[in-house]
Amino acid sequence: MFKRLLAMFGKDLAMDLGTANSLLYTPKEGIVLNEPSVVALSNKDGRIIAVGKEAKDYLGRTPERIRAVRPMKDGVIADFETTKQMITFFIRKVIKGLSLVKPHIVICVPTGITQVEMRAVIEAGEQAGAREVKLIEEPMAAAIGAGLPIMEPLGNMVVDIGGGTTEVAVISLGAIAYAESIRVAGDEMNEAIQRYFQDEFKTQIGENKAEWVKMQIGSACELDQPLNLEVAGKNLLTGTPHILNVTDAHIREAIREPVNAIVNAVRTALERTPPELAADLYDRGLLLAGGGALLKNLDVRINKVTGLKVNIDEDPLTAIVRGTGKTLDKNSQFQKVYIN
Repeated sequence: MFKRLLAMFGKDLAMDLGTANSLLYTPKEGIVLNEPSVVALSNKDGRIIAVGKEAKDYLGRTPERIRAVRPMKDGVIADFETTKQMITFFIRKVIKGLSLVKPHIVICVPTGITQVEMRAVIEAGEQAGAREVKLIEEPMAAAIGAGLPIMEPLGNMVVDIGGGTTEVAVISLGAIAYAESIRVAGDEMNEAIQRYFQDEFKTQIGENKAEWVKMQIGSACELDQPLNLEVAGKNLLTGTPHILNVTDAHIREAIREPVNAIVNAVRTALERTPPELAADLYDRGLLLAGGGALLKNLDVRINKVTGLKVNIDEDPLTAIVRGTGKTLDKNSQFQKVYIN
């Protein structure tokens, strides 16, 4: 009875606390926040200057008195205090004014998370103002968000490519039968593009610019129509700004290694999946979710390597938080998917 009263007055939240972006969802309103996981801090006293979109614009542009940081790394907390402040900021932004009770929060985490990392996420949520923190694994949340029949005795494969990790999981009967987690994803591609510009063109570009280039002309295999893009950077030999014309072939070469690592993780997961579940996957295909699912022709590349049909979620960037939110909507139905 008391829990039902709390639910009436509190605002329950689902959170995708990602390396690149953080999203918040409420059962009544759906997605209420989608911001970069970036915090700008004062070097003098550690005071927060900006969080989210505004802070991301500071990356690579800050004066000495300010530093812009990404407190999440490889899908887990790298800077506990800053993460706690970031979560607090996001919660207060969503729950405006005074709330009668603290919110109940479900946060999604990578499948390869350790007990120490899990405890850090729970403590960060509690210290940010949550009355209770439940955890759900990212591939499970993505599968629920996409409407896959996870409670049935069927194999469902999810490939979730975020900012810090790629999660490959086979789900059946409401549990993960096999999971492969690698700390190679969108951020690794951005860094690879920065290195490529430095090595091949003797040009330095920032993290945000590398991400923009990847989104504009990045691809996992050859495109039907070649693409090119003008990119501004700093010439390392002269120290002056200049413009380069780069093609999709350049960027494909730049991200070849991280893309290969992701495709190999999918292949390894298939090799280790029990035969009955593997047969289901042949019939049903796999689901691509996360921001990395938007990389051009990644579905084509995975299909060529595995022979499986590849389905891209209708909104891969929000699949995880939608699924996490559904567990709040239908709490009794999804109790068994929480890992704490």
